[in-house]
Amino acid sequence: MPLILRRIFPLIVLGLLAGAILWAVSFGTLPPADFTFDNGTEIETVDPALSTGQPENRIINGLFEGLLRNAPPENWSEEYGLQDNVPLTPGPGMATHFDESPDGLVYTFHMNPAAQWSSGERVTAEDFAWSWMRTLHPETPSKYSYQLHYLVGAKEYNLAQVKVGDLVEVELADRRDELQLFPRGTILRGKLTEIHQPPAPKLPEDASEKQRSDAEVDWKKQWVYAVELDGKTRLFAKDPAATRRAKAAMNPAVANLEKLERAMHVLPDFDATVGVKAEGPDKLVVRLKSRTPYFPDLVAFYPLYPVNRKCIEEHGTPNWTQPENIVSNGPFQLEFRRIRDRIRLAKSDTYWDKDNVKLNLIDALAIKGETTSLNMYMNGQLDWSTQMPISTIPKLKAEFPEQFRSGAELTTYFYRFNVKRPELADKRVRRAMAMAIDKQSICERVTRAGEAPATAICPPGMAGYDAPQGAAFDVQEAQRLLAEAGFPKGKGLPPIEILYNDMDAHKTIAETIQQMWKQNLGIDTVLRGLEWGVYLDTTHKLDYDVCRAGWIADYSDPNTFLDMFVTDGENNQTGWSNARYDELIRLSASEPDAQRRMEMLREAETILLDEQPILPIYFRVTKNLVNPRVKNFFNSVQDEHPLKLIDVAQREP
Repeated sequence: MPLILRRIFPLIVLGLLAGAILWAVSFGTLPPADFTFDNGTEIETVDPALSTGQPENRIINGLFEGLLRNAPPENWSEEYGLQDNVPLTPGPGMATHFDESPDGLVYTFHMNPAAQWSSGERVTAEDFAWSWMRTLHPETPSKYSYQLHYLVGAKEYNLAQVKVGDLVEVELADRRDELQLFPRGTILRGKLTEIHQPPAPKLPEDASEKQRSDAEVDWKKQWVYAVELDGKTRLFAKDPAATRRAKAAMNPAVANLEKLERAMHVLPDFDATVGVKAEGPDKLVVRLKSRTPYFPDLVAFYPLYPVNRKCIEEHGTPNWTQPENIVSNGPFQLEFRRIRDRIRLAKSDTYWDKDNVKLNLIDALAIKGETTSLNMYMNGQLDWSTQMPISTIPKLKAEFPEQFRSGAELTTYFYRFNVKRPELADKRVRRAMAMAIDKQSICERVTRAGEAPATAICPPGMAGYDAPQGAAFDVQEAQRLLAEAGFPKGKGLPPIEILYNDMDAHKTIAETIQQMWKQNLGIDTVLRGLEWGVYLDTTHKLDYDVCRAGWIADYSDPNTFLDMFVTDGENNQTGWSNARYDELIRLSASEPDAQRRMEMLREAETILLDEQPILPIYFRVTKNLVNPRVKNFFNSVQDEHPLKLIDVAQREP
């Protein structure tokens, strides 16, 4: 294989071979792994509550396990070929099975008595209740906390929404380390009897979003909460000093401010109000606000995986994720991590299903360059390559069909617009930019792996859903819209920056779109590539004009693509808001009629495509190079390849 590949890819030059030699030297200092793959980029975290990316997903699914775990049907190898997509459905994990109430509102998970942490302790229902509380806590910067909002009371806890009459938990300001959320300070539980707050701050109309956000935070620190505890009322505020300074403007019912106590938080009482309860170590009962058919898929998704409470409270975040500290419950343990090199996973001796885990050592390499990844695959240093130069894909597909694994994927490649930028606030500008892109040409000449142009955010293949069609390629209409918005032939429009995480494919696509916007609209653009972690932080802060994005379905339902664009959603990251859109997403969550629900989601997507805060570009296909010695590697619509299932034949000498 390597000699043939070298003949057909003259673009692999000696300089890149030298780079591969450096990798080989690194390999030589370690015992070889059973299985080595390219994980794309340096991961941001292995904390299930804080992760968002596919590289993190691969590692977390090796280290941790949820109540359920996605698995193929037992006879999949007999029924599906190399290029077929194998369906994955939630199966046993930390729970052996679950019961669903007739109305679909209560799930009861029965814990696996053999499930253990890598420390040897048993995994219990309490571990899940605590972990979900941690994910929902307002101080935990989880971008996926909304996946738990289906639970009764979860959204209110997550957003710290309390009202008079609620049962609340007051966290005193006596943490071991105030900068660390866990362990929390002393928790007092009582009934909220009054809330006193000074007048809201008055800001100039031209105040920035950051100024408004900071002002709101400072204002809420001055709120005083009267809580009845054991028959006695006590007063709490986040910043008593600020509250005293605001005394003159406050409700006179707040008496004797000297008795104010400092509290880190006043939240709904988690145990009393949020719909998750451990009924002993063996049973977890979950109460939902409305029937959610895909809830089993959610509990098989890594943001709902458990973490070890003792480990986190002892070491704090992020130190608990260090190899020498981490306690996990999955098929593998974190042996070590070398920044800009690799993560090594070792088979766990405490995993409940260890007899079916075939690999002892796995190396996940951080490789940013697509050509480097292909070169290492050619030289036998990788068993699985997740990226390759675009120009090589047609030859790989033709010459090595059994190694180039590709299939349809529930994934959309798109751009986000920052609608808070004055030049992008007008939807006519955004629609013009969308209509000026020839997506068919990008698929045929750039990506070249069988991708399909996208005019919607929801890809085809989700049962019962027919996505609306957004803006089509129409240069004349795009020019008309841009002129109507006040920027004829791009005049008066400042240069637009395209942000992407620094990988060759994203850069090539950005360069192509840069040319199309210049040629078709006269718009000047500049490109900015950032390392993965910095890119994620930058997009989250809305510090961009246009940025590339991709979304892999968390479950096979249009909601997984649409609910992230609700107002202030953690994964919205566009600054866009639409009240009718929010209402449709909210109503669809509790709509019992399946057809009517899909109609609501379709109406919501129609609004999204008309307002154009996002620019769908293409529906992705999976692209993986897999060594013939690798067994149990299959295509899936979510490009998910469980490390637990993979086996390998012995390497050739």
